[in-house]
Amino acid sequence: MTTGESTKRYETPNHPYQEDRIAQESELLGRYGLQNKEELWRAQSELRNYRREARRLIGEAQGDLDVAAEAGGEFVESLQRTGILDETDAISDVLSLDETDVLERRLQTVVYRQGLANTPQQARQFVVHGHVTVDGARVTRPGYQVRVHEEDSVAFDETSPLEDELHPERAEGQ
Repeated sequence: MTTGESTKRYETPNHPYQEDRIAQESELLGRYGLQNKEELWRAQSELRNYRREARRLIGEAQGDLDVAAEAGGEFVESLQRTGILDETDAISDVLSLDETDVLERRLQTVVYRQGLANTPQQARQFVVHGHVTVDGARVTRPGYQVRVHEEDSVAFDETSPLEDELHPERAEGQ
């Protein structure tokens, strides 16, 4: 690695002590079961990059959304594959996304939303401890972005004790 090259994949807030922002971040940390604010800042930076790319494409097309959609077709398709955009969304819809759209695609959130865990924190624990598979492969990163075609294949590992429906830690009704 050359000197001066940053390995950080997120940007921290410019003003660290803003009460409203801190309260909003704390609420998102609790709702999505994030371990620390770094995970939230990573999602915000990812969203910032998506918006920057959409603005660049629209700017190069001089505001003509049809030309921008044609030039950014691959970009929009990749966001649709990851589930951040719906099938009917266009390049201009990228500008109206917020960090919850990115956080909803995390494996930890998908496990919780599918009812495999009682809380987002429990979902994180199940993922980190290797109880969850995606397309049959064990994934231990709670921040793994689940693609739309993988969503139905998220399940407990067949060798996991949680595979047993009578396990006491299983979510009610699952």
